[in-house]
Formats: sequence, structure tokens, C-alpha cells
Amino acid sequence: MIFSNDLYSVFDNFGFEVPPVAVKYLTRRPERIEKLGEKLAFCEMLKKAQEGKTFFADDASQACDAGLYVLGQAEAPGPYISGEFGAGLKIFQEPRSAARLYHYIPRINPGVVHYVAFAPLKALSFDPDVLVILAQTNQTEILLRAMSYRTGQMWSSKFSAAIGCAWIMVYPYLAGELNYVLTGLGHGMKRRKLFPEGYQMVSIPFDLLPSLLQNLQEMPWTLPAFQPDGLEFVQRLAENLSLAGTDKKKIE
Repeated sequence: MIFSNDLYSVFDNFGFEVPPVAVKYLTRRPERIEKLGEKLAFCEMLKKAQEGKTFFADDASQACDAGLYVLGQAEAPGPYISGEFGAGLKIFQEPRSAARLYHYIPRINPGVVHYVAFAPLKALSFDPDVLVILAQTNQTEILLRAMSYRTGQMWSSKFSAAIGCAWIMVYPYLAGELNYVLTGLGHGMKRRKLFPEGYQMVSIPFDLLPSLLQNLQEMPWTLPAFQPDGLEFVQRLAENLSLAGTDKKKIE
């Protein structure tokens, strides 16, 4: 998708409490973007961008082994892979349970990513690989419906008890699938108290962004059945389609 700030103006209509954040994975050091001046965990970088900061990070900027691992910038230490660390944290019952995490956690192949750029949507100067949105449930419903409006695609959420950053920022990039997770879950982000609980973190990969943006322009944001006369609307539709036995009790 050719980059243009105007493409994303439809998101202004949501009134998000914090700005959506664009994430870009790069092999070469980006130009005209300042390097992060501190060491942060991968999930903390997302929070910093939500606060309005634009920056890029390299492997030396990472303060968490999980971020280095899922970005393919380092191998995980032995006690992580064996499950001893996860079991020691009491996240999992024993090492064999914790070790399973490393069999399915999404990870970018080594050598692909050397730098990661972050920018709030209003300061965006690059075509995002993943757009991450912190949303309330009513906003998430619109975003998910926009994803499936044209295709009928099933809504699916993927997450794990630890290394939640991988599902928010790496999985959509690798799989080309929208993902959404509930804030307040995930060991590292909960321990760091990064995000308000009970919201959804919606992650949209670059290949779904064009169709989602178009669908947001075309589809009704509030469905007819959700309007004050919604029950009557559904009743009239059922009658027009000659659905047998339609009455208010059945469609309430």
C-alpha cells in the first residue's frame, strides 16, 4: 500500500483514547527517525509510542530477552527453552508445560529484522507492517466487522500466558491475520502495568489494511438492528423474506 496519512483519517472517527501505533520491521537503519535513547522491553516500546513518541530500536535497545527472541535477534537462554524459567515464575505447573511455549510462539527468522520503528498514527511517515490499536469493546466490534465485512472471515484471537508481545506485534506480520487480545492478560505486560485492563489490543497486518480501510468507509458502523427501532427492523426483514413463524419472541 502506498503510504499517505489521508488513508488513515477514517480512524479519527473512533475517538480512541490513545493513538493507534504503527510498527515497521527493517533490515536497514531508518532515516529521519531518531533512535530510542533508553533500553525498554518490546511491549514497553509500544506503550512509549502510544504516548506520542516516534523512534526506532535495535537489538541494543531491547531490555527483555523475549523481544530479542521473537524478533529473531537472539536465541533464548537455556532455562527459557527448557521451561525452567516459566515454571519458576509459577506461570506454568512445571518445565514441560512452560517449554511448550517455544514450540508455538510466533518468531521472525533470524537475519530479517535488525531495526524496529514505532510511530503514533498522527506522526506516521512510513507504511506500517502492523497497526496496533488499543480499543474499547464497541470500537473493537466495528474493527472486527470491517475485517470480515467483505469476506465473511471468522474472528479469531490468539494469545499465550507469557511473551504476549509476540501475538500483538509479530503474529499478524507473519500470518497476515488480524489478531485481538484482552488487556490485563499476559505475564510481562501485566507485571509492568502497561495498559488499562479490559480493553482490546487489535493488531492489523499490512496486507489487510487496504480492505479494512475501504470497508470502514462503506459499511454501517452502527447496524440497523442496534438502532432504537432495531427490533422492528429485524421483524420487517424477516417478513419481507417470508421467514416462517417470525414473531418478536423469536427475534429478540
